[in-house]
Amino acid sequence: MSEYFSYKNHQLHIENASLTDIAQQFGTPCYVYSHTALSDAYRQFEAALQSREHLICYAVKANSNLAILNLLAKLGAGFDIVSAGELQRVLVAGGVANKIVFSGVGKTAEGMRLALQANILCFNVESSAELMRLNEVAREMGKIAPVSLRVNPDVDAKTHPYISTGLKQNKFGVAYTEALALYCQAQASPHLRVTGMDCHIGSQLTDLAPFIAATEKMLALVDAVAQEGIHLEHLDLGGGLGIRYQDETPPSIADYAQALIGAMRGRSEKIIVEPGRVLVGNAGVLLTKVEYLKHGEEKHFAIVDAAMNDLMRPALYDAYHHIQVVQKNERNTQQYEVVGPVCETGDFLGKARALGIAQGDLLAIMSVGAYGMSMSSNYNSRPRAAEVMVKNDCVQLIRARETVAELFAGEKVFV
Repeated sequence: MSEYFSYKNHQLHIENASLTDIAQQFGTPCYVYSHTALSDAYRQFEAALQSREHLICYAVKANSNLAILNLLAKLGAGFDIVSAGELQRVLVAGGVANKIVFSGVGKTAEGMRLALQANILCFNVESSAELMRLNEVAREMGKIAPVSLRVNPDVDAKTHPYISTGLKQNKFGVAYTEALALYCQAQASPHLRVTGMDCHIGSQLTDLAPFIAATEKMLALVDAVAQEGIHLEHLDLGGGLGIRYQDETPPSIADYAQALIGAMRGRSEKIIVEPGRVLVGNAGVLLTKVEYLKHGEEKHFAIVDAAMNDLMRPALYDAYHHIQVVQKNERNTQQYEVVGPVCETGDFLGKARALGIAQGDLLAIMSVGAYGMSMSSNYNSRPRAAEVMVKNDCVQLIRARETVAELFAGEKVFV
């Protein structure tokens, strides 16, 4: 459990606010974030990279709540987006357009137009077809599009296969062996301006070696591109630094940054990084209430009011999230499957957890700030959870709980 969460008078607190009080005020399920944890993580990146010209572009897909985007924008962050919707969120939240990089394999022409109108920093182009489309859209608008190629370095990130993005068999980026020819094509395109190179090898990385291997391959390609007379302004080294969910030992932000700076020693290119999970992951918890305890012959179930639609990671990745009781007690513990009410056997939040709980108790599912709310859905016509931000003892609702009526407000009965 991080320093931003602690027990005071047997009650679990986030900073100086009681999670019991938050549940009483806003109900459950409820996402709760530490303002201080978010700020501290970003400042650690800034401090670690201060010796180099750099830009920290937060990966919006990790958590796109406007309050979180606004906080990071005020701290000076740029943003890594993967859709036109994320672009509009960032701009509404106060993000600066010339600090936005636009990634993603399926950019639409409309998304390109919106980004060109906003004058974003760079498009991270992921295919030859996308390169041609962007040149055409820019031509129609009378614009010059700043481009970087996302290059697939074929480096094994040794992470979950669903979040590995830097291997030949992955859909992301242009092949390393094809990149030089595409850079020459981009340089010759009248409505494109080559500004950088990008790579991203995966998420939840807990070893520095893949980062360094990918960086070294990129630098060799930067030199090959320079031989063709194409000089790059920046090198975008992606994100993916992992956090501790259970027993992982990821590198610190400082060690990660120093490794990248070391690999870039003697180079003039600006460093761009795209952290997501490491900024927000351990800043958030999901509050949930025990609805029923169901004791079976082989397993005992704690049925809670949060479900896979609220937190998809356990069902999708078999991911582990620590589960804490909000109120410490003297009950004997039992092994429980912590499950939700969704009509799927895969609807679980934790397996074989030793908990001393009773019906009506509150549980806190930890380390859910990244890919929790942002991946949530309305499966089984379940409204999405409320979101709350805490700074010291100040508690503020940053997203109201959806209502069932809002779920079908845009639907029509066929007549």
